[in-house]
Amino acid sequence: MTEAKDYLISPSPSGGRLTRAVSGLDHLGQCQEISVVEERPLTIYLNKQEIVTAMTIGDYPEYLAVGYLRNQGMLLPEDTITGIDYDEEVESVIVRTVRETNYEDKLKKKTRTSGCAVGTVFGDMMEGLEGMTLPQAEVRTSWLYALAHRINTTPSLYLEAGAIHGSVLCQQGKPLVYMEDVGRHNAVDKIAGWMVMETADAADKILYTTGRLTSEMVIKTALMGIPVLASRSGFTAWGVEIARQVGLTLIGRMRGQRFICLSGEERLIRDADPATVKPDGKKQGGRG
Repeated sequence: MTEAKDYLISPSPSGGRLTRAVSGLDHLGQCQEISVVEERPLTIYLNKQEIVTAMTIGDYPEYLAVGYLRNQGMLLPEDTITGIDYDEEVESVIVRTVRETNYEDKLKKKTRTSGCAVGTVFGDMMEGLEGMTLPQAEVRTSWLYALAHRINTTPSLYLEAGAIHGSVLCQQGKPLVYMEDVGRHNAVDKIAGWMVMETADAADKILYTTGRLTSEMVIKTALMGIPVLASRSGFTAWGVEIARQVGLTLIGRMRGQRFICLSGEERLIRDADPATVKPDGKKQGGRG
């Protein structure tokens, strides 16, 4: 297993608040106790306005709130955050800014998306992609193979309990920040929040996700300024179309020696012999 110390942030599969032991009967009628992932509401406020209640595992609420607001276009790059107040008792986060905000009209335009756990993309998020130019970074196949092996062998909530998705912010062949949640969009928003609060550069980063490469995942990755999105899973047609529109490198079906790139292949440098690739080990991913 990959050591947690290799990451800036990594999953905490033994975290007491993240899973619960539940007993049941298996296919033979025998009693079994298993770990199941906790799911709890988190209400996000921007200044005085309630924005959304998200279902989440409950870790890194400040990162989730900031990342959600940034990816929805409500927290602008030029905004100054004056405070982030998390109240564990009432399960809420208030993000405060110098700029006065009012998104009543915007909240009326939200559209349901294919992301699990009620992912939402607001109608004008696509407008943020107009005229976008992503960095012309390179992505080496040796990095992809190294990332897949390291991420898939990292102790995680998925390996402990399943019913979870993961997203990992990477630099070259090194995973940096590994977030998990019941919805892949939450995991990505936590990474976005970490990047905002740590002022991390996106130009040389790769985003790895265990879930499907949907339109929402592509949009959020592009809005974060990350030029490469990769996954073990497959694609949706709209996800591919948007990736090609904004020039995002989109790589999916990464399993063992194989992968397929459906957009932004000009960044891809084939510097590794697939025959030398290590096996995946125990499969990582998202279920439910």
